[in-house]
Order: sequence, then structure tokens, then C-alpha cells
Amino acid sequence: MLRCSLCINDERITKIFIIDGRPVCKECKAYLEHPPDREKIRRELEEIMKSVDRAVVAYSGGKDSTVALYLAKEHYKIPELKAVMVDHGFMAKEAIENARRVAEYLGVPFEVIKRDYSDIFRDALLKAKSPCRKCSKRTMETLRKYALKNGYKYIITGHEIPFGHHPYMLMSGGVIQVRLLSLMTEEERLKILKSLPFKLPELPGYTSNCLILGPALERFWEKHGYSFEHRRIAALVRYGLLDKEKALKKVEKPKVPKEQKEYVYRRLGLEHLL
Repeated sequence: MLRCSLCINDERITKIFIIDGRPVCKECKAYLEHPPDREKIRRELEEIMKSVDRAVVAYSGGKDSTVALYLAKEHYKIPELKAVMVDHGFMAKEAIENARRVAEYLGVPFEVIKRDYSDIFRDALLKAKSPCRKCSKRTMETLRKYALKNGYKYIITGHEIPFGHHPYMLMSGGVIQVRLLSLMTEEERLKILKSLPFKLPELPGYTSNCLILGPALERFWEKHGYSFEHRRIAALVRYGLLDKEKALKKVEKPKVPKEQKEYVYRRLGLEHLL
């Protein structure tokens, strides 16, 4: 099986080309042909953050959004911040505790918006597909509406990969989404986390807040033989934000605790799949 020489993608995930005698995946080929200007992205991030005086932080209680909240408060010193969690109904208890504890430590107001994403999660498990894109899209729309209703122009998120060649994106209604961790390595993020009262939950899959990801990854693995997170993790390698060895471990089939699996499936009325 051909595997990309630059990231961790292989023939199961995307098309592989042979370029100058070595295998290169479709995504890495595009990256090489149109490389991001890293200094320009960093300059744009610093420039836009100078104008941010009020912002909502998309705060899931996971490690990345926690780092984003810390940077917004302590590094960029945004005068008015609100940490807002959209609880989709399957947030890990530890993540909610982390969120409250860190927000209180940083002195940032914290609000939880409760929603029910059971339809997204049930469909994903039934069809052995990823729930993440639909979940993220619904969450960002909820936060966009929240920002508009409460007079916020900026939503700060904890994404590491920029929007193509920019660290921000204009949303409907004039709201600007800023990916505050653009081009930040995992090592840099973990170093910040160690300075905060953050306790990393032991959850299956590449998550520190969601009870759905592990079971969904397991179902996908059983049907397809690889992780639906593979492309995203490969992108982190491509951008130099994560080394290959760690990346390959992150896309292995997860070991989901029996208690977590039973809890998720029963809450979604999918006991017959256990």
C-alpha cells in the first residue's frame, strides 16, 4: 500500500501520486504547489487581534479551546471576553468541569448553551460515518447567532489549521471567526495547558471533551478499516504541527470503554447495535 512520504495519508484515504520518485498524496501535492505563507498568516493574525475588543470564545472545555481562551485573555488581553460552550448533550463531565475551572481561574465569564444533537449522532452511528462536520457546523451557527444577538463581532476558536491562507473567515451577518491557534504546534499548546488547572480526560479518539467521537470512530473503523479523522490528522503533519509517530497513533482504532459505549448507544436508542 502506498503511503504519502510527507504526511500519513495512504491509498485508502486519497489519491497518491509519484513525484520525483516518491509517493505524495493529493493534499500534499496541492500544499506543495500552493504553500501557505506562514509569516503572512501570523502577521494577519496579529493584525486582526489588535482590533478585537469584544469576543466570544467557542469554548468546548477541550485542550485546544482552553489554550485559545488563555491566549485571548492573557496574551492578547481582550478587554471583554465571554467563554461560551455549546453542550450538544454528550459532552464529557470532565470537559464541563475543566471549562468551569479554567474560566474561573482566568476570570472569564462562562455560559453553557444546551442543545440536543441526538439526530446527528444517531445517524452517524447507524450509518458508520463521521458526525464531526455536521456537529461543528451546527455549533458554529449557534455561536454566530449568539454573537449577533449579543453584539459580538468576533468568535475565537481553537483550530490549528488556518482557513487556507488566512487565519480568519467572514461569516454571515458580519461576524468574523478567528482561528487563534493557527500554525501552533501540539507541543506549544501542551506547554500552555500545563500552566492551567486543566485535567486531561482519558477519552478514546482525538478528543478531550466528547463522548461520541470514540464510538463513532470505532463504528467507522469496523466498516472502512481506517479513521475518519485521518485526513485532519494528516493535515497537522503536513503543516508541521504534529510528528508522524504521534499522528499514526492518533488514527489507530480506538479502545472504547464498555461503560462509555453502553451509555452512548442506550441514550441514542441504539441498544441493538451493542
